[in-house]
Amino acid sequence: MIAPRTALARLSDPDLREPPRPPVRRRGGGGGGFGSLTPERARVLMLVAARASAITLLVIFVLVYATLFAAGSGMSGSSGAIAASWLAVHQVPLVIGKTGIGLWPLLPTLLMLWLVARDSAQAAGPECGTAELGWVLGAAVGGPLLITAVCLAVAEDAAAVVSLQPPDTLAAFAWVLGLNLLAALVGIGARRWRDFADLLPIPLPDWVVPGFRAGLRAVGRLLLAATAVTVVSFLLHWSRLGDTYRAAGNAVGALGLTLLSLAYLPNVAVDAVSVLAGGQVQIGPGSLSLFAIQGAPVPAVPVVAAVPSGPVAVWWLVLLLAPAAIGVLSGLECGRTSHDRATAPWATLTAAGVAAVVVALLGVVAGGELGTFGRIAPNTVGAALVFVWLAVAGYVGMLGARFFNGPAVVAPAAFDDAYDDEYEDDYYTDDDAEYADDDYDDDEYDDYDEDFDDEGGWYGDEDLDGALDAELVDDQDEYAADAAVKSTGNTDIVDAEVVEGDLPDK
Repeated sequence: MIAPRTALARLSDPDLREPPRPPVRRRGGGGGGFGSLTPERARVLMLVAARASAITLLVIFVLVYATLFAAGSGMSGSSGAIAASWLAVHQVPLVIGKTGIGLWPLLPTLLMLWLVARDSAQAAGPECGTAELGWVLGAAVGGPLLITAVCLAVAEDAAAVVSLQPPDTLAAFAWVLGLNLLAALVGIGARRWRDFADLLPIPLPDWVVPGFRAGLRAVGRLLLAATAVTVVSFLLHWSRLGDTYRAAGNAVGALGLTLLSLAYLPNVAVDAVSVLAGGQVQIGPGSLSLFAIQGAPVPAVPVVAAVPSGPVAVWWLVLLLAPAAIGVLSGLECGRTSHDRATAPWATLTAAGVAAVVVALLGVVAGGELGTFGRIAPNTVGAALVFVWLAVAGYVGMLGARFFNGPAVVAPAAFDDAYDDEYEDDYYTDDDAEYADDDYDDDEYDDYDEDFDDEGGWYGDEDLDGALDAELVDDQDEYAADAAVKSTGNTDIVDAEVVEGDLPDK
């Protein structure tokens, strides 16, 4: 249509046409059915389904065969050991001989889940529609479930060669499905949480995102403080290391115990979080807390040397300042990034709830049965106390932020900030680089007007004389442009684009 005021109609000559605008990338919608599975999308889904599992199996292969070679034993039970290791990485309880083990190292599990979340975040880029995210979730859990089915069959066959009882099938699939699904949801949600929020029947309150982020950061600080306390306790009980390494036998055994201790370090850190919050950790028939210690035998692993044997010292209560300080920091963040006020501290309560749920989930994964030692795990009271600390101390921090800093300056929070820069190269090819925003700014388009002279041609170009034959139209009729073309009879006018602007000075 013609603009309601005088406009300059530019000819659409191929040599004078403006550069193409950046293409609009599809953010949602789109078909998500089987017919929309293109070869490129299938390749991405295959990577999601296989890459994390392949890396995990490769590491298991290396460790199993290196251990068997170092021990000088035969390779007859290698397949059963590999299958059991895959199930152990997914925290599936196993019975080896007559010993039931449900307390597996948490470090390999966390690394594997990080790989799954990373691959899922890569596949859920801007080019992936909302309806297609189900494909990514299905691929993220489908590959591990298929490998688990194979490992269960191998474990059953290997039971005749090694002392490994086949695990409960339903429990094995439940652990694998739950862990991989959670990791995939975290990866996709970190990148596409806005799309999930659009699916809600009500708008997402503005305090949810700041509270969620503050809660996750609070969990990170709690784990960092618990790890620091564990390392200090380990150094204070350095004299016990001789007893734990005495059963190693040689340098290879000592190296194995060291690696095993590092793998169990996240388990100990999760237990220490419960202790710092004022809860307790169950160690078989005994327990450990800041207020009381009930002695019980512990595994002969170097990292367990950090467990104090008692009696309880009064100065241990100073450690309660750690969750209090973390709660205040969480409240300060909520006060600075949300509209929390004294009568409605919703972001602060959200942060406390998120932290409590995450700590509770970590406690479930980090604990379990360990043969004759019994169950070693933090109790649920620790997660509840985490909520109390972050809610009460966080409320104080939120009031301080509002009092000293005034009204909060709320910026749109995004969980995918950490993913955008890392995965941008995976989504945008070299062909897409020419459409970057930096390459098409307003200054580039302004150059076309600056090079346009008073005679209707380009400065410094005499070959285009007569090629630019346009007409100024001052008519509000939407068909005036077609009439102008017909009246002039100029067949060179193929198309016209209305560009509002000042006419060149005469």
